[in-house]
Amino acid sequence: MNNLGAAITSEGIRFAAWSSSARRLWVSIFDETGDHEIERLELQPEGEGFYALFVAGLAAGTRYGFRADGDYAPERGLWFDPDKLLTDPYAAEIDRPYAYHWRLAARRNEGADTASLMPKTVAKALPAAPPILPPLFRPGGLIYELNVRAFTKLHPDVPQEQRGTIAALAHPAIIEHLQRLGVSAVELMPVTASIDERHLPPLGLSNAWGYNPVTFMALDPRLAPGGLTELQDTVAALRRVGIGTILDLVFNHTGESDRLGPTLSLRGLDNQAYYRHRPDGGLVNDTGTGNTIACDHPVVREMVLDTLRHFVRRAGVDGFRFDLAPVLGRVDGLFDPEAPLLRAIADDPVLCDRVLIAEPWDIGANGYQLGNFRPPFLEWNDRYRDDVRRFWRGDAGMVGTLATRLAGSSDVFDRAGEPASRSVNFIAAHDGMTLADIVAYERKHNADNGEQNRDGHNDNLSWNNGVEGDTNEAAIIKARFDDQRALLATLFASRGTIMLTAGDEFGRTQQGNNNAYAQDNAITWLDWTGRDQALERYASALAALRQAVPALSDTRFLAGEPVEASGVPDVAWLTETGEPLAETDWNDSSRHRLVMLLGGEDGRLAVMINGDRRQCGFTLPARDGFQWRPAIETQAIDLLRPLPGRSVNFMIEGRTGNGGAGKGS
Repeated sequence: MNNLGAAITSEGIRFAAWSSSARRLWVSIFDETGDHEIERLELQPEGEGFYALFVAGLAAGTRYGFRADGDYAPERGLWFDPDKLLTDPYAAEIDRPYAYHWRLAARRNEGADTASLMPKTVAKALPAAPPILPPLFRPGGLIYELNVRAFTKLHPDVPQEQRGTIAALAHPAIIEHLQRLGVSAVELMPVTASIDERHLPPLGLSNAWGYNPVTFMALDPRLAPGGLTELQDTVAALRRVGIGTILDLVFNHTGESDRLGPTLSLRGLDNQAYYRHRPDGGLVNDTGTGNTIACDHPVVREMVLDTLRHFVRRAGVDGFRFDLAPVLGRVDGLFDPEAPLLRAIADDPVLCDRVLIAEPWDIGANGYQLGNFRPPFLEWNDRYRDDVRRFWRGDAGMVGTLATRLAGSSDVFDRAGEPASRSVNFIAAHDGMTLADIVAYERKHNADNGEQNRDGHNDNLSWNNGVEGDTNEAAIIKARFDDQRALLATLFASRGTIMLTAGDEFGRTQQGNNNAYAQDNAITWLDWTGRDQALERYASALAALRQAVPALSDTRFLAGEPVEASGVPDVAWLTETGEPLAETDWNDSSRHRLVMLLGGEDGRLAVMINGDRRQCGFTLPARDGFQWRPAIETQAIDLLRPLPGRSVNFMIEGRTGNGGAGKGS
């Protein structure tokens, strides 16, 4: 494979691009401001679609873009237009953010030259590569998903000039917060440069999430004004305190959108090769965004691999979360878990030990692929999310399903005799309602998005505890607080990797908006001064418990069999009276109570779950030489008198989850 992009030498710069159907390619050189084109030089064909040119005298810092010419026939997937300045697909830095303008989408000869509207690629020497160290994150740990801008935009301790940037994540106040939560790795929502969807600017809105990239390597200058060095330094600072970094990357579509979208990079270089098309020439839309990257094309496959290697080698990241990951495994339109790109990622010597997380669905044919990726891929588990919400909402007949989710979702992930769960358990993520909103809103409230509340999911499996939205009623406020604690306790007690979205540990709200992608404002910015500190302390206590009890972070499926030398089974499922659940109990649709008794060599942990609104006494079985005590100090659990033949009885309030740990006396 020819080296694409800009290669800087002591004598000049070699520019290279690829197109299988262009007739001519140029590199446009701009002055140091990036505002004036000072030279346009034609690249020379080198065979097999590669074009290159060495330009003597140029140095690092040169600003440039590509142009391409050939047939212009959008109905046949051909969009060549030399008036469109194109970002280098291998750009590692751009000099300004993307901004949508109608001329970027104008037909050939109708929109004039777009150079004034486009960022310029900066040919820049990359920072020295740090040693490639093994990932810190291990399955079973806590992933903390965060939006870089929203996370620190309002943080009072972060200097104003750093707020909303990657560098802010290395601030001592942020690191202290992450450590209190026991975060194993932060998962950064997209930090590569993206563009607003064309319908947002007229509404006065902008894309706040970043899931609309143009190219794949260049960081967004607003999030990383210090460029790749800023990411490298932040990753290193987090690593020094034992926290890994996972990048959320989008390889399924770009912001060039549908046939009415802008021409920014890949479309202008070779639309037919970079994107998938239907037999009639139209763009395939397995992503819901207008286009779908052709990840089964060899040039695209190599570009994805080069991007991943780039962030490992140059920034030292632990791994990646892949948005709409089935697209990466589609071959001729059909998902294949052994697709060349998926296999190449898993087998690559630079990438093979990295953390790999799939969002295992897209909206194309057979796009729901939960459980079908191959190790080492972990997978976002939406069945966990939905079933835990259903249980705590009070749906009937959920006890058995809840137990399956707590035990690692073997029904999903034990399809090939795998010994451990690959589940990423989560209750709320960036997409959907926040944890606090799940218990305060029965319906989505997306009017601020400007789409008449039509966008976002309609079925949120949420409840409002009696009043929709804000209330001053003390009883409802308490019920919502208890429900959030129950949801958090369930998450931290679950087998597999767990994921918490930033702010859910202290009650962040989006006011019922379940699709806040366009809300770069107080709806998504975390309110650090108004956070629920009692809930935050509870979440931190859960995190400490999970770190202290190995059985909680173990990813092996629970089977009810003895583990290690203790002879105690890894799990026992009990009723509130301390008796094993019988088949009739599992099938009792009115049952909302359950005890998960985890075994280990140093004692047992009882997770007592009362999904009923009524309080209930829970009795735990005795064991010689051990005694029960609360694992987390909380007002929702009261120690009552010992019972004959039992060690102790606990009173658990309704609709809350708590733990009790058995330790040697």
